[in-house]
Amino acid sequence: MNKVTDFVKQYWITAIVFLALAALYKYATDAHMLDPVLFPTVDKIGGSISRNLDSMPTNFVSSMGILIPSLIIGAIVALGLGVLMGLHPRFRKTIYPLIYAISVIPAILLSPFALHMMPNFYSASIFLIVYGSIWATLFSTVNGIMAIDRRYFDNADTLRLSGLKRLWHVTLPSAMPTILAGMVTSLRGAFLMLCFAEMYGSQYGMGYFVKRNADMGLFDNMWAGFIFMTIILVIIMQVFERIKNYILRWTID
Repeated sequence: MNKVTDFVKQYWITAIVFLALAALYKYATDAHMLDPVLFPTVDKIGGSISRNLDSMPTNFVSSMGILIPSLIIGAIVALGLGVLMGLHPRFRKTIYPLIYAISVIPAILLSPFALHMMPNFYSASIFLIVYGSIWATLFSTVNGIMAIDRRYFDNADTLRLSGLKRLWHVTLPSAMPTILAGMVTSLRGAFLMLCFAEMYGSQYGMGYFVKRNADMGLFDNMWAGFIFMTIILVIIMQVFERIKNYILRWTID
């Protein structure tokens, strides 16, 4: 009960803002103040949600089947390379210019190469999502390790911590606030690339559903898919925030 009360106290203003925006949209569409084709009424959008409710889980599963492996691969690569760059100055100075030059290339420009060179659409989608979302975590890992107070390492030397123990108990915990901040940015970038990847060659997926109906001029379905996708992404972000808060429970709020 206390959690529910705290939740209401924290988000009641946010709920009022959302309700006000929904009421404003309903008024504007009912009064024909907006283009009725691009901006269907709330009733039409509600009817579209009801009609497509059965297909939404299939699109969700398809999207997660691409997104989750991409996030895992991206996190492993970013953390592994970021730790090496952060702990070894010579390696960092050698490879950093190359990494930076590659990171500024938009993932969208690489989509023709990915679709042509990868064996199938699934692997091409994973490549694009990993490429488009990895950099924030990578650079935050490097910067987080470089910013660690030298005294932590001195204490680790006093305790004779080395190797994996030093990495697990000193390096990663000290840099974790910065690393997780980068992961939040990477997660948002992964959502963007997921929608882009699903728009080309996919048969299912939340992004594909929105794109297909927009191309067909079925904007009530497009809005329904957009609302469903937004709800899913907000839930995922909230779950990640809970995980982040648990990992950083030792820090000052």
